[in-house]
Amino acid sequence: MPLNIAFYTDSYHPAVDGVVTSIDNFAAELERRGHKVYIFTAGKKDGSESAYNVFFAKGVRFKKYPQYTFAVFPYLSASRARKLKIDMVHAHTPFSMGISGLMASKVNRVPIVGSFHTLFTDKSVIREYVSENSFISNMANRYSWSYARFFYNKCDVVTAPSRAIEELLHRHRIMDTRVVENGVNTRLFSPSVSGRAVRRMLVGESKKKVVMYVGRVSIEKRLDVMINAARLLRKSDLIFVIIGGGPSLEHYKSLVRHHGLDGMFRFLGFIDNAKLPEYYAASDVFCIPSTFETQGIVSIEAMACGKPVVGADYLALKELIKNGYNGEKFTPDDARDCATKIEKVINDIGRYKGMVATAKMYSIESTTDRLLGVYEKITGQGSAH
Repeated sequence: MPLNIAFYTDSYHPAVDGVVTSIDNFAAELERRGHKVYIFTAGKKDGSESAYNVFFAKGVRFKKYPQYTFAVFPYLSASRARKLKIDMVHAHTPFSMGISGLMASKVNRVPIVGSFHTLFTDKSVIREYVSENSFISNMANRYSWSYARFFYNKCDVVTAPSRAIEELLHRHRIMDTRVVENGVNTRLFSPSVSGRAVRRMLVGESKKKVVMYVGRVSIEKRLDVMINAARLLRKSDLIFVIIGGGPSLEHYKSLVRHHGLDGMFRFLGFIDNAKLPEYYAASDVFCIPSTFETQGIVSIEAMACGKPVVGADYLALKELIKNGYNGEKFTPDDARDCATKIEKVINDIGRYKGMVATAKMYSIESTTDRLLGVYEKITGQGSAH
């Protein structure tokens, strides 16, 4: 039976991050299967949003990251949700729009799923996005898990994008959980995509190897580890490509200049999602030094394009990357080990055969099956497929 589903999120277009990617992928697949998805978010219509029914609440933009908007009093959405005859709410973030989703759920007497997409409890995230003031930052850090318990324990079910995050939630007494990974469009991200044109743009006709990072450019992503790994390697046959933007972009550009690595690095900014597979295809190795990943969806996109991944042996990446099969893990925050593993993969790329098989486990079709299983459970509507 088709469902009317209300997605609530503090993060949506024009922001580009894993939450937005997850929402777009799930919404597209759910609608393809005959369900109806409505998206409630903060900001205003600017043409970059998806084709779904999107409703905006007024808000204020973050100074450091103007793509993000914090909704102010978004609590009138409950009446709109009632008119849309929603069957359930899915809160993708726990902040102002998430609270609005909780209210819509309660007022309309429909169940709610909460997704734990982001480690907003991380100290570096709090310092980066909440406040640099030590008192405010310390208070936010002290009570972040208390707030997480308050929000998520009011949901009927909480989805975690990996086993590692589910275990973390349990340690912090958030118990009614299911693992539902974020899906990847394996038709868009595929080993059949050609990266020749992008590769010519990056390295011309040279034989240089391309090490790529895609994602938010911020302190918690630990790009300093990759930059220091490049400093240790200092090879003329390597180029490091960073795709994405964020509050720490100038900091990392300055770090590259400070180490005299300008010739080894290219900062490309945001790349449209439709073109992104060509950039993955143009690379030789994908590197993700972050110790922040709840799933690492960009790593799965890279694997779907047939690229081995070198990543920090931490949280979700610890279970995603299998040494010698689809990439190599390195000791978190250890630039020397990162450099060693990049060199190891580049010198024996043909050894790594399991990237595409790994990515298929996270296809949007498979993950939507698991999500609909959760929806069926809380709505009591069987055969929601």
